[in-house]
Amino acid sequence: MTRRIPLIAGNWKMNGLKADSVDLARAVAAGAAEGRDLLVCPPAVLIPPVAEALDGSGVALGAQDCHFESGGAHTGDIAAAMLADAGCSHVILGHSERRADHGEGDDLVRAKTGAAHAAGLVAIVCVGETLQERDAGQTLERISAQLGGSLPEAVTSGNTVIAYEPVWAIGTGRTPTLEDVAEVHAHIRGRIAAKFGAGAGDGMRILYGGSMKPSNAAALLAIDGVDGGLIGGASLVAEDFLAIAASCP
Repeated sequence: MTRRIPLIAGNWKMNGLKADSVDLARAVAAGAAEGRDLLVCPPAVLIPPVAEALDGSGVALGAQDCHFESGGAHTGDIAAAMLADAGCSHVILGHSERRADHGEGDDLVRAKTGAAHAAGLVAIVCVGETLQERDAGQTLERISAQLGGSLPEAVTSGNTVIAYEPVWAIGTGRTPTLEDVAEVHAHIRGRIAAKFGAGAGDGMRILYGGSMKPSNAAALLAIDGVDGGLIGGASLVAEDFLAIAASCP
């Protein structure tokens, strides 16, 4: 089996001003340790100063979204190549907040993922069920549909990361049981292997997101098939983010 290096990714969402964000980035860089990959994804306007703060640290820089076109008349949008030019190596796509707030469907996420790949970015593609879908026993069906619709044919374990974020657990303090997380991650890996080959299934990193924090990170990260976390609120406090990273087995 391929050894997958854990990835701890911080999604800062719509938080932070320049001074505080630079301080946060420097604190994360100062506390980074070997044995796992760290990534921070600030709001777009903060990418340049955060890139400067992280320079030479080994902590990767990502964005929270990109457009599916390489350029043109798309006011307010940002092309994947622009993100790469600004120093990003990753981009989060299909987050449930984008799907809910902006009506993004699987087809659009698929197009954006293709654009990210074309620009040389690693796409972190988010999938996850609502509480209603979980209560109806539709979790695995929903995850399968999102994977099938959101991933283009050129997916590899090198250009794509999957983040499983149950929508009902994001920012609520609630988490699925460890058994539920294990089941969904195994299902995702199986679907990836079936569509893109055993190598992709074995090598692809699958993150858990949804109220991961220092108090529950060790248990979640110890689950077979969980290769790291996509961290929201806890990524805004360097000590908490680094504590989660230190919990990686």
